[in-house]
Amino acid sequence: MSAEFITVTSAESGQKLVRFLERRVGSKIPRSAVMRWIRKGNVRINKGRCKPFDLVKEGQVVRIPPYQAVESAAPVTREPLEILYEDDNYLAINKPAGLPSQGGTGHDDSVVDRLLSMYANSPFKPAPAHRLDRDTSGVLLAGKSHHGQKDLSDMFASREGGKYYLAQVRGEWKFGSCDGGWTEMHDRLEKKEVHGSERIVTGAGKDARASVLPLSVNDDYSLLLVQLHTGFTHQIRVQLSSRGFSIVGDTKYGGGNGSMKLHCWKIETPWFTAQCLPAWNDELLIQNYIQSAEKYLS
Repeated sequence: MSAEFITVTSAESGQKLVRFLERRVGSKIPRSAVMRWIRKGNVRINKGRCKPFDLVKEGQVVRIPPYQAVESAAPVTREPLEILYEDDNYLAINKPAGLPSQGGTGHDDSVVDRLLSMYANSPFKPAPAHRLDRDTSGVLLAGKSHHGQKDLSDMFASREGGKYYLAQVRGEWKFGSCDGGWTEMHDRLEKKEVHGSERIVTGAGKDARASVLPLSVNDDYSLLLVQLHTGFTHQIRVQLSSRGFSIVGDTKYGGGNGSMKLHCWKIETPWFTAQCLPAWNDELLIQNYIQSAEKYLS
């Protein structure tokens, strides 16, 4: 075996060296071995010694030493995700309900796994820049380059852009009418153990803010458009259920059984906007409701 000499692409530029190497060798080499390569001087950038957290730049040539790949199972071909928007730096997909954003215990499929399968031959493997709950569907963003990944991460960290969700809740919404504009929800949320299960509850903790615009209201159910101003675990689910309006199908917060009716409808960024309607068998009706509320969306 001989060493590999890899030229850094524009998509990879700006990454830490150790992350660049991990993406390039994938799961074939453990991180500890990659760090050992660098410490011993077996990895070189433009023939010079380097450190794990040096930033690689486009056009640099990185030497990767000969290595024996760890035996692994054959690659799994996964069902591709629906792409809503794509360019050299950014990617927006429609995440199905029931699919975790990231893999973990008990999950053999996730958005991360499907992106790795879809972009297996790309030098920079896209990864989600934020999360949606497993049972929440809708728009999810990822970076297709290091630059794009950092842009999106910085945007979410600074709470820029616009994130809009559709939620069907149980009962007749009491806080404002369909022609009355937005209603603000302002709470403090914290994690607590309730009956042996960890939950998010209102009380002390982090400041959580969202705005609600009712699109359709009747005695049994209400369809709400929610603009999220902060982004915390289960935020919309907890803020609505604490007001007596659990999301349909949200078993954790009192919404009963069945598919959870929470969907990320639209995300606005400084570079693009991505949106999609939920697969709730009434897309046309929902679109009509949204169009009638557009005067409140500017």
